[in-house]
Amino acid sequence: MTFMALETALQHRISELVTQNRVLLFMKGTRHFPQCGFSATVTQILDGLVSDYQTVNVLKDPDIRQGIKEYSNWPTIPQLYVDGKFVGGCDIIREMYLAGELHEVLGVADELEAPKVSLTPAASEAFRAAAGEDAEEGGLRIEINGQFEYALSVDTPQPGDFVVEADGLKLLIDRASATRANGMSIDYSDAGESGFKIDNPNEPPRVKQLSVQELAQMRERGEAFELIDVRTEQEHGTASIEGARLLDDAGRGELLRLDKDTPLVFLCHHGQRSQAAAETFLQQGFTRVFNVRGGIDAWSREVDSSVPRY
Repeated sequence: MTFMALETALQHRISELVTQNRVLLFMKGTRHFPQCGFSATVTQILDGLVSDYQTVNVLKDPDIRQGIKEYSNWPTIPQLYVDGKFVGGCDIIREMYLAGELHEVLGVADELEAPKVSLTPAASEAFRAAAGEDAEEGGLRIEINGQFEYALSVDTPQPGDFVVEADGLKLLIDRASATRANGMSIDYSDAGESGFKIDNPNEPPRVKQLSVQELAQMRERGEAFELIDVRTEQEHGTASIEGARLLDDAGRGELLRLDKDTPLVFLCHHGQRSQAAAETFLQQGFTRVFNVRGGIDAWSREVDSSVPRY
């Protein structure tokens, strides 16, 4: 009898939570500090659609954690309820969002528009060569996750996809990726480390890796940037690239006075020290910060053998 009374009380608690909150998410952690990847995915989706929803942290209440599974007859967390009805877990919520169905359930307007994405002729040619006949039957799927990591693949349109035309090709972009893709351009280079090159204005500032071949091409094109050598004065005297400035105290002060959109390219022996220096200047508000992968040693091996190795 005691067990049944406790079970009834718990069911009443859950029912009150579900009926008193129009949009309610049972999750691990909180809206602003999710404590599992699935809960983080759902809160990210909801944050983009509604400003006001409530969450219940099941990690703080073992009874609710187990009871909500029995209440919904659903074995996993998170669980979303809207207007007193169980909607689903993480996979279902994501599928509904990508198909454009979650907006209707939440009662919000779907204001997301197709992103503008451009392909250079070199990129479209490389894609056609790689995809063969599949390039005409389907399209190039572009996926961008929350960390702005990219995936390109040949695929067919799925429900909710935006289909964007670029240089005669169909680009397939799901709704989550579309929020991060507007204004993005895709190029292709077969020089040095060949592959697709993506320029996305929506990316948060971060240190970008630069191959020595790309550095050489920037110099050949006469691009304006600061090349900064973070090695010791002795190392710089042993081997250096023309135009590189040492990062001493005076040089640091001069750099910090530059416009924050000035391109900064950092260089060391193999790329580790320069990465750390680049991260520091990124934290100072600079937005176009690069690290030369492989450092001056790679420059000596792959670009200019007249530069001594040590």
